[in-house]
Amino acid sequence: MDRVAGITSTGSKRPAALFGAAGESLPLRMTRSSGCRVWDAEGREYVDFLMALGAVAIGYGHPAVTRAVAEAAEQGVVGPLPPVLEEAVAAELCRAIPWLERVRFLKTGAEAVAAAVRLARVITGRDLVLGCGYHGWLDWCQTAEGRGVPASTRALYREVPFNDPGRARERIRAAGDRLAAVVFEPVILEAPTPEWIAVLREETLRSGAILIADEIKTVCRLAVGGGCERFGIRPDLVVIGKAIANGFPLASVGGRADVMDAVSGTWISSTLATETVSLAAARATLGVMIEARVPTHITKLGTRLWAGLGTLAARHERLVARAAGLPEMCFLEYRDEPQSGRVAVACAERGLLFKRHAYNFVSLAHDEATVDRALEILDEALASVRS
Repeated sequence: MDRVAGITSTGSKRPAALFGAAGESLPLRMTRSSGCRVWDAEGREYVDFLMALGAVAIGYGHPAVTRAVAEAAEQGVVGPLPPVLEEAVAAELCRAIPWLERVRFLKTGAEAVAAAVRLARVITGRDLVLGCGYHGWLDWCQTAEGRGVPASTRALYREVPFNDPGRARERIRAAGDRLAAVVFEPVILEAPTPEWIAVLREETLRSGAILIADEIKTVCRLAVGGGCERFGIRPDLVVIGKAIANGFPLASVGGRADVMDAVSGTWISSTLATETVSLAAARATLGVMIEARVPTHITKLGTRLWAGLGTLAARHERLVARAAGLPEMCFLEYRDEPQSGRVAVACAERGLLFKRHAYNFVSLAHDEATVDRALEILDEALASVRS
């Protein structure tokens, strides 16, 4: 009998999500990870491209991060006063991402986006939020299908289509003076168009709403400053997480100082937001990110992977529609859902963990040989499923 309700506490790690099914031959639980490799409960080794759902960009167990968190743990982890490290990490983040003038730390991306929305409502005195992308599981951003969410809460959230400037303008204007914020992911399967970004910025300025960039997946990957740096976006608030602490639980909401001053007008607080292990991990990660030029490495290797996926899509066109995403976060788009699961299973049987949906991620720990071998395994897996 499984004692964890629903098999695992992270929904995207369920066997049904990863492989479309469960089976004795599949890796269901892991025991350790290192670099870009993981080992399951049976001791089998896998090359990994899920990288903790994008939370790890410099490799599992990176020595610099390991040393930093060990020192932080030895010094006590938490205490009754704000740690010096909190201000130090905040200052380094603001230097690396200049459009963050002040930040507030939390533990998860879902918390941090909810905090950004709370700030927007305080500033504007309005309630309605428009969103584009996945912003977590909390009540405020669930659609009509979300069971357990009050109808009155669902009514305060509506969606904006990605990369459709005309419809985005129409929906923002229709919201009128009820609109508190527009929250968006910079990348949803493809890069944003300049026209779409311009509409979001122009219309939120016109209406007095707050523009919030959800950079949970993209920060420290597309660039140190994420999609905002890559595409020249300047929102009012930015939410960052995942790769900023290389797998340790830390997220942050930040932005212009005048916008962040709204924290004094509401209550945003978490007991463990200032535990020092994750803060130490973030400082070490940011140091490696800048010194090793990690986003440049990710783009170079990701381009190699993405080109290979394009070749595989053409070779196995009966199974695969296209290579989708960006080089830094890509995947194969399958023509049939069950077949995508069979390919993922065939890859796992050959020692490769490769996600069948958005997204797969390269890291500093991957190299060209690893990418090339992964493409060979994918080719073998696709051929075996096709036959």
